[in-house]
Amino acid sequence: MMDNNEAKIDSIQAKSERLEKIIKGYGKIAVAFSGGVDSTFLLKTVNDLSNVNTVAFTFVSAVFPKQEIDFTRTFCADEGIDHIIIEVPLLDNEDFIKNTETRCYTCKKLLFEHAVELAGELDITHICEGSNADDESDYRPGKKAIKEMGILSPLKEAGLTKDEIRFLSRKMNLPTWEKPAMACLATRIPYGKSITKTQLSMIEKAESYLADLGFSQVRVRIHDDVARLEIMPEDFEKMISPLIREQVYSELSDIGFSYVSLDLKGYRTGSMNESLK
Repeated sequence: MMDNNEAKIDSIQAKSERLEKIIKGYGKIAVAFSGGVDSTFLLKTVNDLSNVNTVAFTFVSAVFPKQEIDFTRTFCADEGIDHIIIEVPLLDNEDFIKNTETRCYTCKKLLFEHAVELAGELDITHICEGSNADDESDYRPGKKAIKEMGILSPLKEAGLTKDEIRFLSRKMNLPTWEKPAMACLATRIPYGKSITKTQLSMIEKAESYLADLGFSQVRVRIHDDVARLEIMPEDFEKMISPLIREQVYSELSDIGFSYVSLDLKGYRTGSMNESLK
């Protein structure tokens, strides 16, 4: 009789095989590659299965951490994948910087408009992105833009969850298998508050500093001049230890925050969406 662990592995394998069938049905593919867990797994899988050159599109804007862009360059160079950087001036778009509840829709629309135009010039038949089955459970208006523009989401279509993608990534020896979840820096700013380059820079610097201190999963949510830190509950004790607490407060003050607070609920995805419920 099969135990639960064996059943889970069989289920993951079945989804992996389903993903391969989906991808093999495409022609020349471009993958929207952010350097996160999902898009790295998707890009590697597509490249391994494709009979033609796979192209990776990486969007560059003030809302994406610079270290992620550096990773995409290195990964594509190591894998021999054609890599195209697409600079998108999101902060020039008034609808985006207004930061309404549909900001994610506006963002995805702007990003993939550039990608679709470039794909046409390169005779690329399909563009894929890395949404997974778990993304259905959160408020993500960007899904509408992806659907409208004909962008494909093969991981979601195959039914793969984030944990399953991490499992398969580990089997493939991908460096991202245990990488913390990432999201664009604009998600740290409350809806209705205008997005500025200064705020994005403050958030990026603060999160990079906390990561260097060893906090594995972190979000710095900005509320005017207050930094609300979301970390894993198991890291609370470390954060409130006198030395670390004083270091964090001092560094974030230097970055530009007047106040630094610890969110007692801890890290969770989409916490800014909680105000919508």
